[in-house]
Amino acid sequence: MSRQIRLNAFDMNCVGHIQQGLWAHPRDTSTGYTTLKYWTDYARRLEAGLFDGIFLADVIGIYDVLGGSYEAAVRGAVQVPVNDPMMLVPAMAAVTEHLAFGITANLTYEQPYLFARRMSTLDHLTGGRIGWNIVTGYLDSSARAVGLTGQMAHDDRYDLADEYMEVVYKLWEGSWEDGAVLRDRANHIYAEPAKVHPIHHQGRQYKVDAVHLSEPSPQRTPVLYQAGSSPRGRAFAAGHAECVFVNGQKMESVQEIVGDIRTRAVTQGRLADDVKLFLGATIVTGRTTKEAQEKFEDYRRYASSEAALVHAAASMGIDFDKFDLDEPVEAGNSAAIISNITAMNRAAGPRWTKRLLLEQMVLGSRQQPWVGSGEDIAERLIAWSDQAGIDGFNLSRTVVPECFDDIIEQVIPILQDRGVYKTAYSPGPLRQKLFGTPRLPIRHIGATHRTSVPTESP
Repeated sequence: MSRQIRLNAFDMNCVGHIQQGLWAHPRDTSTGYTTLKYWTDYARRLEAGLFDGIFLADVIGIYDVLGGSYEAAVRGAVQVPVNDPMMLVPAMAAVTEHLAFGITANLTYEQPYLFARRMSTLDHLTGGRIGWNIVTGYLDSSARAVGLTGQMAHDDRYDLADEYMEVVYKLWEGSWEDGAVLRDRANHIYAEPAKVHPIHHQGRQYKVDAVHLSEPSPQRTPVLYQAGSSPRGRAFAAGHAECVFVNGQKMESVQEIVGDIRTRAVTQGRLADDVKLFLGATIVTGRTTKEAQEKFEDYRRYASSEAALVHAAASMGIDFDKFDLDEPVEAGNSAAIISNITAMNRAAGPRWTKRLLLEQMVLGSRQQPWVGSGEDIAERLIAWSDQAGIDGFNLSRTVVPECFDDIIEQVIPILQDRGVYKTAYSPGPLRQKLFGTPRLPIRHIGATHRTSVPTESP
């Protein structure tokens, strides 16, 4: 029997996210991103269509690798201007009941004590619908923005992340015991001091001696997302992540990543099903294959090659202006997203060129769109789920809001007819919807920092 498929809208609090240039399409509304109405309407639409959540990417810094300048990024709105994703969540949560919110936050530039409080606050305000996409960054411009000369080496950033996670686990799971909050009006006791503890952490990067400021939220620890596909990223995911985002055009490559992450998780005492895998995808669909193809050709006229190169240059750490169209691109010792370079080497060979890269970016990114009728797309989603072990999909926007309206109207009903998509939301916090319990299971590394272990967590 096929597994139940989950769908997230993949977006960012900006104009141009993944498919660069499509904001210029006359039907696109993403330039309204600075208004609350844009986001509350967005949230209502997704929940009415039974989407599982909206995942909000983020980046700290500006894309200035191409040509050594930020000008092309600004000109093409390549993830700049970009606003804080966290501030959107309470407004969207207020107009929905079940829609979940995945928030990207770069731990390299966030003090864990204050960050832990913000996430607990969001978990309270959403009734347990919050997730955190753990990232360590990949832009030198981010480091310079906070007074550093450059970012840490790729694997060193994951070492930092391991310690960071230890600190926030202690705050979320260990500072307040279960039962600490009494709300005893008669005796004027809101919480029992004996059940509230300071955490003591003396590490290489962080020193924290403090009580967590927030009382326990519905999930305590937010659902943990992560997207690293490098060997070091996979090792981190196997220990910490509950949901992992993967990208790739070839199913066999994705199968290998999925199998490797789940195997690594098992070696760390977890179950294979403790990790849900989400594939990044871009969908252009319609009532018929012909209609979908016509829509794709329409969208294609607005895609920007320059803006696509801006994004690719930053994510790979390569200034493509230094290479002619047919000159093999030398990646060098990039400290950016290593898995992106590996994926390009796999797709086009180790001596790929700028021309080959541009040929892949038909809608303004390297993510090749899936174009077809609702039936075609549903079949493809089911195939990826069955054959690659994918649990769900992060669907990048193209022209909003119609791209998600099309999926809701053309694809989801077919998935429901096939019995692989919900017809109603299940109750409870996000982690309960995904795994059957609102708390981290006792076999997760975060649970080892609990002062007391709740009986309901398997």
